[in-house]
Amino acid sequence: MKILLAVDGSHYTKKMLAYLATHEELYSAANDYTVLTVQPQIPHRARAAVGKAVVEGYYAEEAEKVLGPVCKFMDRHDRPAKSVWKVGHIGETIAKFADAGGYDLVVMGSHGHGTLTNLVMGSVATQVLANCKVPVLLVR
Repeated sequence: MKILLAVDGSHYTKKMLAYLATHEELYSAANDYTVLTVQPQIPHRARAAVGKAVVEGYYAEEAEKVLGPVCKFMDRHDRPAKSVWKVGHIGETIAKFADAGGYDLVVMGSHGHGTLTNLVMGSVATQVLANCKVPVLLVR
């Protein structure tokens, strides 16, 4: 099975990994794992002020803070995973990536960063569920 792990580095990412590790059918060596994190886009004026190289470096650093520990966890359990980071609207980007990549399942925590964003736009999990054609497993 081709599984996409959508992560944000929050407590809920850790809970999702713990759940995954205790469910043999999801955490099998036969599965193919990709770990994805999405960085919110920096406003255009800020990007223009600091320059493309600085912004790209920032995105890469922030993504590595999230992806590094998750990939180490996967490696420690002999479940190597590809890691990918994207920039954009988080829920929509996860859904598009899952659909385009031909994944069989998306696994993610039910809550993450962005309490203020939830008030304005709804949760990332809700956005993924609304936009994704791939089955989504939410771990709470």
